Amino acid sequence: MEYFTQQLINGLTLGSIYGLIAIGYTMVYGIIGMINFAHGDIFMIGSFIALIVITALGLTVSTGLGLTILALILVLVSAMVISSVFGWTIERLAYRPLRGSFRLAPLITAIGISIVLQNYIQISQGARVKPLQPIINGGYTLMQQSAEDGGFSVQISNMQILIIVTTVILMTIFSLIIAKTSLGRAQRACEQDRKMASLLGINVDRTISMTFVMGAALAAVAGLMFLLYYGVIDFFIGFVAGVKAFTAAVLGGIGSLPGAMLGGLLIGLIETFWSAYFSVEYKDVAAFSMLAIVLIFLPQGLLGKPEVEKV
Repeated sequence: MEYFTQQLINGLTLGSIYGLIAIGYTMVYGIIGMINFAHGDIFMIGSFIALIVITALGLTVSTGLGLTILALILVLVSAMVISSVFGWTIERLAYRPLRGSFRLAPLITAIGISIVLQNYIQISQGARVKPLQPIINGGYTLMQQSAEDGGFSVQISNMQILIIVTTVILMTIFSLIIAKTSLGRAQRACEQDRKMASLLGINVDRTISMTFVMGAALAAVAGLMFLLYYGVIDFFIGFVAGVKAFTAAVLGGIGSLPGAMLGGLLIGLIETFWSAYFSVEYKDVAAFSMLAIVLIFLPQGLLGKPEVEKV
C-alpha cells in the first residue's frame, strides 16, 4: 500500500506538468482547429529562460526563504512574459498568413517552427544537458512501514506540493477566464463560428493571438516546474513532453480544458505505475496503447464532445 501511494504521488506530479502543457494544445485546437506542434518547444524555451534567470540571480538552496520566494516569482514572470512573446510572434508571423489556406499548411508550418526553435536553442545555449542544483528541498513523511516489512516510507516533497497546488490554482483561474470574462466569451464564440463572431464585432485575430499567449504562459509555468523538479534540461525536452501533452489532450478530449488536465494526469499515472510495477523501457508504449484503446471506444476522448456536422 505504501509503495502504491508513493507512485500515486509521483504520477500526479508528472501528470500535472503534462496537463499544463496540454491545455495550450486544446485551447488552440478548440478555436482554430489546428494542432500547434511547436507548443512543446515553447515549454522548452520557458525552461531555458527560467534557468538563465535563476543563474543570473545566483539563486541556490542556501538562499533565504523570503528571497527565494521573491526570486522564483521574478523567474516565473520572466519565463511567462518571454514565452508569451514567442507564442504571439509565432502565431503572427507563421500561422496567421496561412489561416485561409488548406488544412495541412499550418500543420506543416508548425512542425517547421518546432525544428527552428529546437535548433535556435541548440545553437544559442549548446547541445549539452543543462543541470540545476536543487533549490526547494524538504518534504513530509506520510506513511512508514515497519522494519519487518522493509521500512519503506511514503514521502511528498515540497516541490511536489508546489507543482500540484500551482496546477490546481492555474486550472481554476483559466477555467474562470474562459467562463466569466469577455475574452473567454470571445474565445467560445470563435470556437463555435469564427465568421459569425467576426460579423458580431469580435476581433478574431486578437482573440486567437491572446489564446496563443495564454497557452505559451502556461507552458512556461510547466517549464519552470519541470526544471525545478528534475534539475536537468536540454534542447530536446520540448519534443518529448510535447508529444506526451498532445496525447494527453487527445485522451481527455481535445478542445476541453478539464479534459486536457484529466488526460495529463492519466498519462502521468500510467507512465509512473508502469515504470514502478513493470518496465521503465516500455512506459511510453503503455501510455500510447491506453490512448488507442480509449479512442477506439470513445473517439472524442474522455470529456470531449462529439462533432456535429452542420447541414
